Amino acid sequence: MLPNTVDEAFAPGDGAALRAELKLARKQVLLTVGRMDSRERYKGHDRVIAALPYLVARGLDVAYVVVGEGDDRERLEALANETGVGERVIWAGAVPAQRLIEFYRMADLFVMPSTREGFGIVFLEAMASGTPALGLASAGARDAFADGELGAAVLEADFAASMLQLLTAAKPDRYVLADAVRARFGRQVFAANVHAAMARLFEVAPVFATSATG
Repeated sequence: MLPNTVDEAFAPGDGAALRAELKLARKQVLLTVGRMDSRERYKGHDRVIAALPYLVARGLDVAYVVVGEGDDRERLEALANETGVGERVIWAGAVPAQRLIEFYRMADLFVMPSTREGFGIVFLEAMASGTPALGLASAGARDAFADGELGAAVLEADFAASMLQLLTAAKPDRYVLADAVRARFGRQVFAANVHAAMARLFEVAPVFATSATG
């Protein structure tokens, strides 16, 4: 069983320019990166939207940025408007790779309350960019969070309260978080694990040829 890895391009940096561009300079910014596919509603965009009034009621000036596209976007936009938080949600659409790194860097908290994620490479990308991440204690998210060493995986009933706690807590050192992710899931670690696995796979007892005439 080999854990996933994360591209070295995902690293901490200054997200102030993108915050200013999106008019988010003084807000607490939540971020989700993922397809909005009607067949993949388990990713949990709607759970984040439903939690926004809870955060606002507790004094947070919060914004929710969604990167990605899909046929479920219209339903989610309608849900945000019905919930009264439509003006707090920014639908960024699909973005190129370098631009995606900027989105990770400018967020205060990456959230994806998915119930069926196989692993969740976006969790690694966010944390390698220095942004804390929160998901559900379900499916592959626990592997990406290293059972709580890197990110927070909580029960669905505790999700909104956990967002509040993480947004109001002291900000972790982004470089320390990124280094911890790299130490566990970096390319060098991944390559070493692959080589070790291949060595075990192809390790066979030597076969000695013998002459037919003895």
